[in-house]
Amino acid sequence: MTDDGSPTLLTGAEALVESLERVGVEVVFGIPGGAILPAYDPLGQSKLVRHILVRHEQGAAHAAEGYAMTSGKVGVCMATSGPGATNLVTGIADAYMDSVPMVAITGQVASTAIGTDAFQEADIRGITFPITKHSFLVTRAEDIPAAIKAAFHIASTGRPGPVLVDLAKDALTSKAPFRWPDAVDLPGYHPTTKPHTKQIREAAKLIAESSRPVFYVGGGVVKASAFDELAELVKITGIPLVTTLMARGAFPDSHELHMGMPGMHGTVSAVGALQKADLLIALGTRFDDRVTGKLSTFAPTARVIHADIDPAEISKNRVADVPIVGDVRDVIAELNGVLRGADLPDYSAWVRYLTNLKDKYRDDVEPTHDGQLSPRYVIKRLGQLAGPDAYFASGVGQHQMWAAHLLPFEKPGRWLNSGGAGTMGYCVPAAMGAKVGRPESVVWGIDGDGCFQMTNQELVTCTLNDIPIKIAIINNESLGMVRQWQTLFYGQRYSNTNLESMRVPNFPMLAEAMGALGLRAETPEEVDAVIKQAMETNDRPVVVEFVCHKDAMVWPMVAAGTSNDDIKIARDMAPDWEDEVL
Repeated sequence: MTDDGSPTLLTGAEALVESLERVGVEVVFGIPGGAILPAYDPLGQSKLVRHILVRHEQGAAHAAEGYAMTSGKVGVCMATSGPGATNLVTGIADAYMDSVPMVAITGQVASTAIGTDAFQEADIRGITFPITKHSFLVTRAEDIPAAIKAAFHIASTGRPGPVLVDLAKDALTSKAPFRWPDAVDLPGYHPTTKPHTKQIREAAKLIAESSRPVFYVGGGVVKASAFDELAELVKITGIPLVTTLMARGAFPDSHELHMGMPGMHGTVSAVGALQKADLLIALGTRFDDRVTGKLSTFAPTARVIHADIDPAEISKNRVADVPIVGDVRDVIAELNGVLRGADLPDYSAWVRYLTNLKDKYRDDVEPTHDGQLSPRYVIKRLGQLAGPDAYFASGVGQHQMWAAHLLPFEKPGRWLNSGGAGTMGYCVPAAMGAKVGRPESVVWGIDGDGCFQMTNQELVTCTLNDIPIKIAIINNESLGMVRQWQTLFYGQRYSNTNLESMRVPNFPMLAEAMGALGLRAETPEEVDAVIKQAMETNDRPVVVEFVCHKDAMVWPMVAAGTSNDDIKIARDMAPDWEDEVL
């Protein structure tokens, strides 16, 4: 406000930065360019908002994701029009699939030039329409504050997700009175957070009638920070549970009722728990195809309780007998209230059956595979030496699945990966963002040699901005997961999956060129030493290359499009399902 009480006259760019400050933004990951350039002048003068100059816009988007997942705040990325904006698309899609709260701010050509195929024009709002929770095209300076406030509200409430704010260049350069809205007025946007009491009672009734119930826990539990509530629910009921790829860490792996991760590469005990259950209590999960396998054969005898904040997910893939719309934290809390002291069945025989499966098919890890370093051993030792307090970001592929099985998931919120989209190139920038969100914590990225070559340039960003992440490259000289499929389903015809190139690139040297410490291990005896050296190095990023066997495979496995009943524990080997004990 001016001295006479009238609104301050600001350029749209100044209004943008003022708005970002008011919604509490601390970090923006981005790259300037022509259309967004006006915003960079006041942004560079802000004392509250730190801008981190990335090396690629995709890196900015993934970094915003990583920051959001560790800080609990909305991640922010920024790019210019045209190719700058389109380079954000992969990260926006990734955030959409995994429900990550993010605001992407893009420059756009002047409003008078929109639709004329002007230089560096792209309809980024149209391009991202299917992969954003909402989007804004702002062509007037006076509309910027309200758009920013609404964007952050939408991104962080209900089911979180990415929101795009596209700003015409003339909206950034023109002046208008700055008016900060008192409230967000979004007709039609009213997420349901409180579950219906009747549905809670119906769910409790089904639980009391079941003999083989399972908690099917998804990433929504992590998004809702419902960890304490979930722990209490399990304690009250004594019902076993499984945690999906996106929910790893939501419940301690060491707990006797935790049967592991279900799905295509899930544990036998977790897959068996879902297939043989008579009741699925699905909490913040979406019945994804990687979990269900052939949908018509998934959990064939089970009734379904499905709780999710997004009504669109309920009964989308599997019809729910009891649908519950609401924040999963509130849902679990209310279930606890109803079930506490209730007369529930004795589930001990069911738990014993699943525990026997878990014990029978435990994941034994050997240091070598056919005389060469085993990738599973590397990841196991990395988890043990880094400890349960470390944050882990993973790339996509075999190393992702090994990490999901072998890391020490005892504390919540320590696991970052691209689950829904399966984005190669996610790891390095996501780890960077995670470290910015948790600067006091150890952050490891577990990446493959293929994934690493997509976004490794963000190591330069880390070096120049004092972001000392640690990256473990599982180098099997191949696109490992694709090679595994070629081994199993394509007659061992390894078309374009061989990355073997006589150590080109030389990963430790590449790391050194980007200001990081580069290390390598090729034998089990070297593994602990390089991990400890990496843990002791905190003045710069560290990259450790682990040279591993290329034919190591991820087991168990359910082939795509087949029933979970067809799970294999090794090639052509199915588990020996025990006789029913119930």
